[in-house]
Amino acid sequence: MLVLGIESSSPVASVALVDKKKVWGELTLNTGLTHSEQLLPLIERLLKITKVKRTDIGGIAIAGGPGSFTGLRIGMATAKGLAQGWNVPLASVSTLLVMAFPWCGTFGLVSPLLEARRNEVYAALYRFSGINYQEEIKAEAVVPEIWAEKLVVYQEPIIFSGTGALKYQALWQEKLQEKFILPPSCLQINRAVCVAWLGIEKLLAGRADDLFTLKPFYIRSSEAERKLAVRESRENN
Repeated sequence: MLVLGIESSSPVASVALVDKKKVWGELTLNTGLTHSEQLLPLIERLLKITKVKRTDIGGIAIAGGPGSFTGLRIGMATAKGLAQGWNVPLASVSTLLVMAFPWCGTFGLVSPLLEARRNEVYAALYRFSGINYQEEIKAEAVVPEIWAEKLVVYQEPIIFSGTGALKYQALWQEKLQEKFILPPSCLQINRAVCVAWLGIEKLLAGRADDLFTLKPFYIRSSEAERKLAVRESRENN
């Protein structure tokens, strides 16, 4: 199965074509342009470079969150539109798992972190045992100091990745000391090849998502939704 992977939940826009045997191609940009300007041109360019026809694609995978509210909406709308138009199944995968997945094949803990508003990070903790992995702590929006306290309990080295790892690097270093591991910046970028690979696993297992009910995984409501809820509450009281 040839799968198109799409990542737009972070500032990075990335698309990739992957099957179980190889990576056909990947295009990744971190230029600050909006995903609405980048995704479709990137996909068209990728298909042209790899000489893959739309009819060759057997499925689409999307990084479903958490992450940027706007980026998630644009990416999800793009993926659902293409899946419906091309008549192929769609799989949504966790953005945090996508960030941790480059360390598949290692043995130990990985903590992906994305910056979130209100001085919080989107965080999760995964344990890799070779090609197998399990979720130690489910995704949550959390204050960095509280997340550090949760990780200290493990008393073992932890690989950090993502924008939240970089922004609060001094805190992680202080709390975890030598157990804090920060890979180089070239490994801190969300990549669509990981989205596509995780999507293949999900699709081959028969766990495609419903196009009409699938929504981004925000963890918490957006600022606009919170304001609307407050206004409705006041109107009803």
